[in-house]
Amino acid sequence: MINVFAKNNELVEVFAFHGFEDFPFEERNILWYELVNPTFAELACIAQNYNLNLYEDPEKSAVVKYWENSTSITINTYFIYKDSPLAFHTQAITYFIANNILFTLYRGDFPIFQEVQRRVLASPKKFHDGFDILAKILELYFEKGADCLEEVNRETSALRKQIVFELEARTHEETLISLSFLQEFNMELRDSLFDKRRIITALLKSNKVDSETKNDFNIIIKDFNSLVEFSTANLNALDNIQNLFTSQVNVEQNKIIKLFTVATMAMMPPTLIGTIYGMNFEVMPELRWEYGYPTAIVAMIVSTILPILYFKKKGWL
Repeated sequence: MINVFAKNNELVEVFAFHGFEDFPFEERNILWYELVNPTFAELACIAQNYNLNLYEDPEKSAVVKYWENSTSITINTYFIYKDSPLAFHTQAITYFIANNILFTLYRGDFPIFQEVQRRVLASPKKFHDGFDILAKILELYFEKGADCLEEVNRETSALRKQIVFELEARTHEETLISLSFLQEFNMELRDSLFDKRRIITALLKSNKVDSETKNDFNIIIKDFNSLVEFSTANLNALDNIQNLFTSQVNVEQNKIIKLFTVATMAMMPPTLIGTIYGMNFEVMPELRWEYGYPTAIVAMIVSTILPILYFKKKGWL
C-alpha cells in the first residue's frame, strides 16, 4: 500500500497510489510517499520514476545509516517500541529523499506515522517539502522517547523503593528480571537516540537541506542531546539500584550465615557434655548417680542458653 501526501494550495490531501497514470501529479506538490508493506510492482513503479533503489530489506541495509548522492538521500534507521511492562521491540525503516519528496518504506505497523499524518493534515501550512515531514517524524520520535524515558524513570524509582522498603513484596528473581529489563530497554533506547543524532548531524551537513529546515534540525538535535543525558542518568540510577540490591541480598545472606554460626557455637557445649558422658568408663562417678541422666540434660540446656545470652549481650544477635 502506498499513501501519497500532496499539497494543493494551502491544504494537504491524502491519496491511495495506484499508478502515475491515475494521479494528477502536475497539479499538486508531492510531499510524502508512505510505502507500507508495498508490493514489488508498487516499488518498481516508484523506483522507475524517481530513480531510487527501493528493493533492499531495511533490516539488511541498516548497516549503512546515511548515504547521499547527487540526486537523493538514503537513511536507514530503526524505532524502538515498548509492548508491555517487560517487552519491547525494534522496527527498521528506510527513508529516501529525492526531488524534495520524502519516501518512507517499512514493513509492519508504525503508530508514530499515524500521529505524523494527523499533524500534517491538521497544520498543512507548516509543511512545504519532504524535509519538513522528516523533521516532524524526528520531532515526534523525540516526544515518544521522552515519554519512554520518563516511564523508565518512574519504574526505576518504584523499584528502588521496593528494594529498600518492600523487599518482601517480590522475589529476588522478579526483582532481577525487572532490573535487567529496565537496563536493556534504556540502553537500546539510548542507542536509538544516538542513531537519530548521527542522522540529523549528517542532514545538517547536506546542501540539499534549506536553512530554515536546518534551524529545525538544530533544535531537534539539542532535544536529542538532552534525552541522551537523561538516559545516561537513568542508567546510573539503575546501576545504583543494582548495587543496592546486591547489598541487600548480601545482608540477608549474612543474617542466615550468622544464624547458623550462632546455632553451631551454641550447640558445641552440650555436644561436648554429651560426648564426655557417652564415654562409659567405670571410674566415672556420675555413672552411678541416681539423677545423673537428668543432670546431664539440664547441663546441656544451660550450656546452650548461656552462649545465646552472651551473644545477645554483645549485640551479635
